[in-house]
Amino acid sequence: MVFIRFLLLLCILPCCLFGQEESSLTAAEKDSIRYTRLKEKFYRRKITKSIYQLFFNDVYNRKKSSGEVVNIDANPFDEYAGLTIRKIDIRQLNMLGESVHDTNRVSNRFQTFVSTKLHRNTSQQVIMKSMLLFSEGDIVDPVLFKDNERILRQNNAILDTRIIVVPIPGDLNRVDVLVLLQDIWPIIPEGSFGGFDSFRLGVTNHNVRGWTHSNTISVRWRQEDTLQQLGMRVIYTMPYIGRSFISAQMGVIWERDLKHQFLRFSRPFLSVETVHAGAVETGLREIREYKKETDNIQETITYTSRYGYYDLWYGRAFRFHTSEANPNKRLVAAARYYKYRYLKRPEVTADSNRAYWNQSAFLLSFGYSDRNYYRDLLIFGFGRTEDVPVGSMMTFTLGRDMAEFGSRGYGGVRFSKGGYLPQNLGYIYGLVDAGSYLQLKKIHQGVLSTYMNYFTPLLPVGLSQVRQFVNFRYTQGFKRDALEYINLTDEYGIRGVFSDQLVGKKRLNIGIETVLFTPGSFLGFRGAHFVFADFGLIANTDGLWKGKLYQAYGAGVRLRNEHLTFKTIEFRLAYYPNIPTLSSDWRFRVSGMTTLRLQDFDMSAPEIVPFR
Repeated sequence: MVFIRFLLLLCILPCCLFGQEESSLTAAEKDSIRYTRLKEKFYRRKITKSIYQLFFNDVYNRKKSSGEVVNIDANPFDEYAGLTIRKIDIRQLNMLGESVHDTNRVSNRFQTFVSTKLHRNTSQQVIMKSMLLFSEGDIVDPVLFKDNERILRQNNAILDTRIIVVPIPGDLNRVDVLVLLQDIWPIIPEGSFGGFDSFRLGVTNHNVRGWTHSNTISVRWRQEDTLQQLGMRVIYTMPYIGRSFISAQMGVIWERDLKHQFLRFSRPFLSVETVHAGAVETGLREIREYKKETDNIQETITYTSRYGYYDLWYGRAFRFHTSEANPNKRLVAAARYYKYRYLKRPEVTADSNRAYWNQSAFLLSFGYSDRNYYRDLLIFGFGRTEDVPVGSMMTFTLGRDMAEFGSRGYGGVRFSKGGYLPQNLGYIYGLVDAGSYLQLKKIHQGVLSTYMNYFTPLLPVGLSQVRQFVNFRYTQGFKRDALEYINLTDEYGIRGVFSDQLVGKKRLNIGIETVLFTPGSFLGFRGAHFVFADFGLIANTDGLWKGKLYQAYGAGVRLRNEHLTFKTIEFRLAYYPNIPTLSSDWRFRVSGMTTLRLQDFDMSAPEIVPFR
């Protein structure tokens, strides 16, 4: 009961920060008047002015940023196409208090102290040499400039960025370029403490020495664990090596159920201008798995598999259309070769446990991609610029798997399409993914997967704004082995559920969520209230509609400070009327959420369609 009262208080509190509405004004005008009145009162004295600057920020960049969002269809760099870049200047804003969308904002003393004394900005040399797709003396390419903004925003060390082309008075052939960047607080401590006989400690730094390198170190101790008391992981990531845009990652994970040592170098198709991409990875991996047989879900089978592997691929993009009106279309060809050799595994035969066969596979893919990005706000973020992918992609994959029980062919196809609907009806994305092995003219280990995501435009509700989200997913496996199945838990179905009895070979789930973004902020944290309903069906060999419709209903609050790399904090109260193995139909949970991203239309390595 205490938890319920606490949740209600969190839901109500942000709504109580503001007074009653002036019904004759628009929402934007009301918002402006109330913040102005509040600001005027606090600015009358120096001490209250400092308190206001510490606890409140102008949220969502309502006036200036709304102009950005309204004009997302236009590329702001088009008018400068073909001009020569004379000089590039990089201006790094304070991590707190300032904004790339409003350069008139200034930090107060406390924000300046935190931004300059407790934080090291990203090195300007790193930005210039490793993160910009253009150099002094290059020609302004509007598509490249727009893509470079998106690539910078994707970096875990950067909150937001803006590239501004500055005309030179009296010079019609050259321009200067100003790059505005704002860092994010990069250090994330994490852990749990259940006593000195059971604890976990860790820290992640997403901007080591200002190089944008990422380093994760964590240790775990469980004295009563008879299998392994001490666990640890160390992972180091270099996002780009020089101007090559090759990233490197190495890691050692030594935990109870996962032991993994690996080294990886990769170069993705970062932008539509990227011609070459690829990756190489090698490692040794050991997994302790807990499986259920779908015919007997009451019994758990535990075993360990260990294997060494190497995996490499290369891709080449070709401009599909020479018209200036279609600069984002590409044809992409890619090849991949990988090899897995098991050192430990469950018993395998010619017709069972195929996932644990020793194998060497060669895959080829041919595809078409049309990718663009629009800028928007308040989708999965809480005010930072979000790049929404728009376009389509189709790829065909063919390959040969030289497995220990004979070679087999593979074929797969993937098609996806997404974009904003006309008449401001929202955004919709759809994906169809299908693939199967073929041996002796029989298919096995086949998968059919479909996914749909939709969200409405922002709808004003008083001073707040609302979005409606709808997700649909259908997955079915064909001729899968007994220990191969999918589940209906958490991210793959019913959120907050981790029941090992909701397993099968085919699954359908629908998720509906309404999110209310509130306009207030406190210590840089912004809130979003949400209500949701999840529905799921899962079956083994029987028809889906013959089974039980599993359900979940709930509400909660999410809090996030976009200036920190911490996960979004979620308080959620949910009701589960018919989930097996739950001790109570009601559950309250406080958890950290990783910020989601929309599916993209970039091409990558040829792959086997996953069954998950």
